Order: sequence, then C-alpha cells, then structure tokens
Amino acid sequence: MNPPDPSVSEIWDLLDQVPDPEIPVISVVDLGIVRAIRWRDGACEVTVTPTYSGCPATSVIETEIERTLRNRGIGKVYLKRQISPPWTTEWLSEKGRRNLERYGIAPPQNAGGPKQCPHCGAVKLELVSQFGSTPCKAQWRCRDCLEPFDYFKCI
Repeated sequence: MNPPDPSVSEIWDLLDQVPDPEIPVISVVDLGIVRAIRWRDGACEVTVTPTYSGCPATSVIETEIERTLRNRGIGKVYLKRQISPPWTTEWLSEKGRRNLERYGIAPPQNAGGPKQCPHCGAVKLELVSQFGSTPCKAQWRCRDCLEPFDYFKCI
C-alpha cells in the first residue's frame, strides 16, 4: 500500500528545505518564487516565478523542486512557470531577509542601498560596483570595518 500524498501544507514545508542555488542560506520558499502549490488531477502542481526572466538558476531550481517532491514519493509533478506578475524583492520572507543578513548579504531596502553593514552594523557604506556575485546583487563596502559585502538589489 502506498503512503497517502502529502498535504499542500506538507509540500510547502518540503520546498522550504530546497535552497536557492545562488544563495544557499535561503530557501526557494523564503525567496518568494514558489507562488502556489495544489493538487490537480492526481499531480502536484507547483507554480514558480523566476526572479527575472533570464535567471540562470531557474532550471536548477525547478529540477531541485521536482527531485525533492519525487523523493517524497510524489509520482506526478507539474511545474508551471509564471512570469506575470513579475517577481519582486517584496516577496522575500522575513525569515529569508534575516538569513541573508546573518550570511553577510544586506537584504533589499525599499529605497536606496543598504542601510547598515551586515558584518558590524555600521552605517557608513559605499558602493563598489552595481554588479555583485550574481546579477541580483551589488557590491558594497563598509567604511568602518572595511569589509566588502553583497547587497540584494530591490527589484
């Protein structure tokens, strides 16, 4: 006898364990790209909105979501890519924002750049480059501790 299919709530919990491949301290759920989960005609349908249309990590993320669900015994998985409305940094969870900062990445702010250094908390900061380790981040430096850090850009 096969175990029962997991509930939608259990699937959300499962996907909260799938890390973003570019920023592994946050999950795809915390990143806000998993938009919906539902059972439809015996298949688990997961709606994913990429952070931007050309994001190179999207196919890796979708593969990991599918692998995670299949490892849980879900035989039919349907991934639906939704690009409208477009992803925004407002969809990042509070837990995700805290994890970014603990990892040394300044979380996105509504206006301007980062408000404080994620390493020491100082507020004297300078932009080094609009382009960081990934397209969604910029490189900044703290003028007090002199440490460089990524800032997750507002999108």
